[in-house]
Amino acid sequence: MLEALRRVVQEVSTAPDLNAALEVTVDRVRSIMTTEVCSVYLLDDKQNRYVFRATRGLNQSVVGKVSLGLGEGLVGYVAERAEPLNVEAVTQHSRNQYIAEIGEDEFNAFLGVPIIHQGQTLGVLVVQQREKRRFDESEEAFLVTLSAQLAGLIAHAKVTGLLAVSRRKASRTFHGAPGAPGVALGVAIVIYPSVDLSQVPYRKVRNVAREVDRFTKAVAETRAEVEGIAEKMANDLREDTLGLFDAYLMMLDEGAIPKEVVQRIKKGQWAQGALKQTIETHLARFDLMEDAYLRERANDLRELGNRMLSHLEKRNRRRLHFPKDTILVGDDLSLSDLAAVPRERLKGIVSGRGSVNSHLAILAEALGVPTVMGVQDLPMPLIDGGDIIVDGFQGVIVTAPTNTQRQQYRKLAEAEAELTRDLEGLAAAPCITPDGHRTRLWVNTGLFSDVARSLERGAEGVGLYRTEIHYMMSEAFPTEEEQRQIYRAHLLAFSPRPVTMRTLDIGGDKALPYFPIQEENPFLGWRGIRVSLDHPEIFIAQIRAMIRASEGIDCYLRIMLPMVSSIAEVDMARQLIDQCVREVQEEGVIVKRPDIGVMIEVPAAVYQAEALLKRVDFLSVGSNDLVQYMLAVDRNNAQVAGLYQEFHPAVLRALKQVADAAMKAGKGVGICGEMAGNPGAALLLMAMGYQVLSMNSPNLLVVKKVLTSLTLTAAKALLDEVLQLETAQEIKRRTDETLTEAGLGQLIRVRR
Repeated sequence: MLEALRRVVQEVSTAPDLNAALEVTVDRVRSIMTTEVCSVYLLDDKQNRYVFRATRGLNQSVVGKVSLGLGEGLVGYVAERAEPLNVEAVTQHSRNQYIAEIGEDEFNAFLGVPIIHQGQTLGVLVVQQREKRRFDESEEAFLVTLSAQLAGLIAHAKVTGLLAVSRRKASRTFHGAPGAPGVALGVAIVIYPSVDLSQVPYRKVRNVAREVDRFTKAVAETRAEVEGIAEKMANDLREDTLGLFDAYLMMLDEGAIPKEVVQRIKKGQWAQGALKQTIETHLARFDLMEDAYLRERANDLRELGNRMLSHLEKRNRRRLHFPKDTILVGDDLSLSDLAAVPRERLKGIVSGRGSVNSHLAILAEALGVPTVMGVQDLPMPLIDGGDIIVDGFQGVIVTAPTNTQRQQYRKLAEAEAELTRDLEGLAAAPCITPDGHRTRLWVNTGLFSDVARSLERGAEGVGLYRTEIHYMMSEAFPTEEEQRQIYRAHLLAFSPRPVTMRTLDIGGDKALPYFPIQEENPFLGWRGIRVSLDHPEIFIAQIRAMIRASEGIDCYLRIMLPMVSSIAEVDMARQLIDQCVREVQEEGVIVKRPDIGVMIEVPAAVYQAEALLKRVDFLSVGSNDLVQYMLAVDRNNAQVAGLYQEFHPAVLRALKQVADAAMKAGKGVGICGEMAGNPGAALLLMAMGYQVLSMNSPNLLVVKKVLTSLTLTAAKALLDEVLQLETAQEIKRRTDETLTEAGLGQLIRVRR
C-alpha cells in the first residue's frame, strides 16, 4: 500500500492542471482498492457547495453539474463532520440523499473521507461498491492517508488551475500573515534560488533567437564541465561508476534534452522556464517506473538540470528589471534579495515562508515596506510579471486585481498616509503620560539607511543595533577595522544618544553563506552567544571594533549579549570584554568601558534575572524569541503562526517578573522585541515598569500617541485587570477596548 500511495501522490503532483489531478486520483484509487466507484467532490468557494468533479464508475455526463451543500446527503455529511464515514448500506443511513442523475442507486457500500487543507474541508473523496459491506480498517486507513497527502496538492492544483486559465483576468485572493503594515500596489517580480529548477517562474520572451543561443552555450558549458569532472576522477573511480558521466553526456546530446528545451523556447518560453518544464516532465516519468534503480536515476536528471540552470544563470546574471512599483515575491527571500532592488522601487514584499516575527518581516517593517508572510499555495511561477496588491495590515494578497479592488486599496493607503501625517507633530515631543510618567522610545536598526528616518520620527536612542546584518551582507567575516568604521558611523549619527550594539547573533533563521550551520533544530542549537564563545577570535574582533569606534565621540555605547541561558556564559563574555577594553586602552586609545547588558530571550534567563543583574548593567527583553520559546512555537512556521501570542498570560507574567527584578536591583530594563511597537502591548509594558521600549521606526509615533494619551494610573489598572484573565484573546480584546474608549481605535490596525 505504501508503494501504491507514493505512486498516486507522485502522479497527482505532476498533473498539468486540476482536472488532470482529479482524473488521476479517481482512476488510480479505484484500481488500487478494486472498488467499483471512486469520485471526488470539491468545494466551490462562491456557491459554498461541494461539486461532483470527477468519477470512475458513475455518470460522467453530470460531472460539474451536480452539487451538495454542507450536511446534504452523505457527501455533505462527511464535509460537515470533517471525518470519515463508512456505511455498509447507504439506504439504511438517515442522511442518505438519492440523486438519480449520478447513477449510484445500485451501490450500497460507501466510504467517504474529507480532503482537509489548513483546517478547511476542500472536498470529499468517495469509494463505493454494490456489495453490502463495511470497508475494512486497512482500506479506510489508506483512503484517509491518501486524502491527507493529496490535500495540499489539490489545493495547489486548484489555485494554479484557476490562474492558469487567465492570469491577467481572474482576480484571486490569498491569505498569509501580516508581516509589515501598509498597502502596496505593483508588479510581482519573483525571486528564486539560482540553482533550484522547481522555483523557476514562467516568463514569455520575444527574442527567441537570443534565448536559444543562451541555452545552447549553457549546454556546451555543462558538457565541458561534466567531461572535465570525469577526466579528473578517472583514476579514482571504477569504470562502471564512471559510466554515470557517459549517461550525463548522452542526455546532453542535441537530440535528447536540449532538443525538447529548444522546442519549448521557440514557443515563446524563456530558457530557464523551458528547461524546468522539460526536466520536470522527464522526472515524472522516472518516478512512475517500477524499478527502484531507474527511479533513483531521477536524481541524476535533477542534478543535470540544475547544472544547466547554473550555467544559464551565469550567462544571464539574473538580469531582472525592477519596475518602479516592484513587489518582491519569493518562497524564502534573503537580505541580499532585498538589497538587489533599488530602495525607491521596492514597494512591497511577499514571502511563501516565515511569519510576522521572522527577521525578513522585522527588516521589512524597519524599511517601511508593506509585507505579507507565509503565503502558502501561491503559484509564484504564474504570477511573475502580473499586477498584485499587498495588504500588510490583514495579511492578504490579491493577484490580477479588478479596478474596484484597486480603488478600495488606494483609499486605504491614503487613509493610512493621512494618519501618519497627523502623528508627525509628536516627533519632537518627549513621551510623557498625562500624569507625568516618562518612557524612552528607542529604535531597532541595522541598516544605515534607516538612521535618518529614525531620527525624523523622534528616536531617543538605539535599543537594538543588529550587527549581524553587516555579516550577512559580506562575503567573508568583516575585519575589525571594517566593523569599526561601520559602528562609528552609527555612533556619530545618533550621538549623544545611547546606542545598544548586540553582539553577533547568527543561527536559527539567520545564516551566513560563508559560515554555514547545519542543524536539525537550529532554534535550539548553536546560535547567539554560544557561537561567539566557541569562536572567541570572532567575538574579540567585534568587541574591539565596538570599543574603538567610540573613541573621541560624545556617545553612550552599550553592548548586549544575545541568547544567554546561563550565568557562566555572562561571566565568560565579561572576561573577554574586559580583556578587550584593557588591550585597547593599552594601545593608547582613550575609551571608557561600555555598559554590558543581557537579552532575556529564553525562560532560563527569566528565572535567573536576579543573578544576571548582579553581573550586568541592564536587561533587555527580546520578546520575539521569548514568546517563541515560552510557547514552543516556531515563529517562522506559518502553519502555527496563530499560536504565537504576544498577549499570552504566561508571557505577560514572565515580562512582569523581569521588570520587577530590575526595579528591585535598581538596574535599567527595556524591551526590544516586536511587542514594544504594538500600541496595546506598549501600554502594558509601561505599566510593568519597562523604562525603554525599542521598536522599528515606523511604530515610534503610533506608540508615542498611545502612551501620551493615557495616564500611567490607567495603564496600571488595565494591567492588573488583564493579569487576571486566562486567554490571550481576552487580554487582546480588553486592551483594544481600552484604546478604543480613549479614542485611539484607529491605531489598532497599524499593528497586526
